Amino acid sequence: MHCVKKVKEDIYYVGGSDRRLGLFENVYPIPYGITYNSYLLMDDKKVLMDTVDRSISQQFLENIEYVLGEESLDYLVIQHMEPDHCSMVRCLLQRYPDLKIVGNMQVKKMLKQFFDLNLDNYLEVKENDTLNTGRHTLKFISAPMVHWPEVMMTYDAYDKVLFTADAFGSFGTMDGNLFDDEVNFKSEWLSEARRYYTNIVGKYGPQVLNVLKKLPTLDIELLAPLHGPLHRSDIEWYVEKYQKWASYEPEDKGVLILYGSVYGNTENAANVLANELSSRGVKNLKVYDVSKTHPSYLIAEAFRCSHLVTACVTYNSGIFVNMEHLLHDLKAHNLQNRTVALMENGSWACAAGKQMKDFFEGMKNMRVLEEKVTLASSMKEAQQKDVEALADAIVCSMENE
Repeated sequence: MHCVKKVKEDIYYVGGSDRRLGLFENVYPIPYGITYNSYLLMDDKKVLMDTVDRSISQQFLENIEYVLGEESLDYLVIQHMEPDHCSMVRCLLQRYPDLKIVGNMQVKKMLKQFFDLNLDNYLEVKENDTLNTGRHTLKFISAPMVHWPEVMMTYDAYDKVLFTADAFGSFGTMDGNLFDDEVNFKSEWLSEARRYYTNIVGKYGPQVLNVLKKLPTLDIELLAPLHGPLHRSDIEWYVEKYQKWASYEPEDKGVLILYGSVYGNTENAANVLANELSSRGVKNLKVYDVSKTHPSYLIAEAFRCSHLVTACVTYNSGIFVNMEHLLHDLKAHNLQNRTVALMENGSWACAAGKQMKDFFEGMKNMRVLEEKVTLASSMKEAQQKDVEALADAIVCSMENE
């Protein structure tokens, strides 16, 4: 049975939700599932914007058949070649043999890599090329490395819709409500949108900024991404979020404390520091165990906060393995422009602090505070003053930034 929704006068949502998948890209936990968004434009020419993952193939095909009725499908615009958006290409070509695929040169190359297809009917487009479908004119906008090299966006001038590929997407399923103003987006969805951006697109901030520069030339009433809610309210606010994330500027002035502890002693020191910071008026502190919380959540929090504290036990003469994993992830996602404070622990040959400092200094624009807390197995009264001094240094840094 079909499950579609009219998005604009001539545009229908024909995608769907997957609530069974546990890991997106077999990496990122998605406790609230994921949507695969696809849109069908019903004009003189019928145009499908991207396909979906195979997991919802039956729903997808029933949706298309219902909206098309007796009509045939003329064009398939491929904005992004990841399999969760293009896995149904072969099936559509079998059902609609006269279907023309629209995409750029890189899309054509990747189609040949993923499928064994006859692409004689391929319509290759470039930046600012247009496709007239009747009342609508589609304009194609290059968006390379947001987050694959072939990515493009499509602007519908008639309905003022920007189809944004993976940009402006989010983890999570939509429970009947498609639009951002139908859900509590800022309170319930923003954290998953942030986690989606920082982990999927976060490395490519400069490329995202290049695309964002093109948006002011367009009159946009709706952002239509390939995952998550469609945005028709507070579009400027959401674009500003992307601007900040892509610039690697902290979203909030706040402290994120990350600890790697084996027997609880380093955890105790992290809690003492959090208590001292709270006593000095720091609000909305966040403390996480790097061994318990998936790195994708910690990366998102690191993008949000201005100040990071890494509290780490020395392990095999180095950084505790889960902390080391997280640090490599932060670097891989290009995190920068943060102030960092260090806490280290070791029963002998304490080395984690120096190695963490060296790691952060190898990242872009990361300021490591001189104050540091060093523990020998467990925290004693003698270290209380060191923790207080570190708390003072963090607060001073926050006040001066």
